[in-house]
Amino acid sequence: MKWKIGNVEIKNQVILAPMAGICNSSFRRICKEMGAGLVVAEMVSDKAIEYNNQKTINMLYMENEERPISQQIFGSDPETMASAAKYIYETMKPDIIDINMGCPVPKVAERANAGSALLKDKEKIKQIVTSVVKAVPIPVTVKIRSGYDKNEAAQIAKIIESSGAKAITIHPRTKKQGFSGSADWNIIKEVKDSVKIPVIGNGDIKSCFDAKKMLEETGCDAVMIGRSTLGNPWLIKETVAYLEDGTILPKVTLKEKKEIIKKHIKYLESTKNEKVTLLEIRSHIGWYFKGNKNSKKVKEDVCKAKSIKEILEIIDNYEEE
Repeated sequence: MKWKIGNVEIKNQVILAPMAGICNSSFRRICKEMGAGLVVAEMVSDKAIEYNNQKTINMLYMENEERPISQQIFGSDPETMASAAKYIYETMKPDIIDINMGCPVPKVAERANAGSALLKDKEKIKQIVTSVVKAVPIPVTVKIRSGYDKNEAAQIAKIIESSGAKAITIHPRTKKQGFSGSADWNIIKEVKDSVKIPVIGNGDIKSCFDAKKMLEETGCDAVMIGRSTLGNPWLIKETVAYLEDGTILPKVTLKEKKEIIKKHIKYLESTKNEKVTLLEIRSHIGWYFKGNKNSKKVKEDVCKAKSIKEILEIIDNYEEE
């Protein structure tokens, strides 16, 4: 089912969430190949862009094959958020800019007074969204939680819509909840009923069945999947197939897992040196093999490996028996 965010056409209802430390170009490419209708790049700081921090600038790297792609930014100052969005648009030309108003981690919410901390200040929400919308000629979206310490999602969504945003993603937990408890999908329905722009539901989607249930129960336009894709990007493919015509794909084999790890390594190597590739792939290999027999030993061996060549040998030699 095709739909649009502003003038950007999205080919289906499955979106990859912008997970910090995970959603670099390599992982996004894999999820795009699995069929994600939209991928969202991990958030970058407006201040880091203002100060031309090279690590942050490197995080903006994206490939054309990832399109449509959205770049998420965070900050608390309307002026620097606008200038960061403008810089990103002019240098990388993403299809969408997404504003993070949902991150609950202390270094973002407390120290930077950004992310979910913004949910306490409705006037600041309006100022930031308005500034960013004026700064770029592409659609601007906003990702929120249900509120800071209570549910104010519908009210906040209306402010975001009136400020010019073209879509809203709602994770129905408060900042105070973090990732504890259950996501209250009724709040997604409240937001959907309160605005005319597309609403993307996020939170507690662990299977293709969860995705369909969220769409049916809330009326949201699309689902955003995050942590459940760690080690399981096939969840994107499974969800796209199931939503399209009810197809249930077969269980992923060990051979398929090995192939995707090798592809992941290849993509990492194309943009990073061997040392960084080694560090980044270790966690992913643990996630990919989670649930397989003898995976603990493989994880231990991978952590001791001193080269990509060693890692590839470990992967090739790994058998469950």
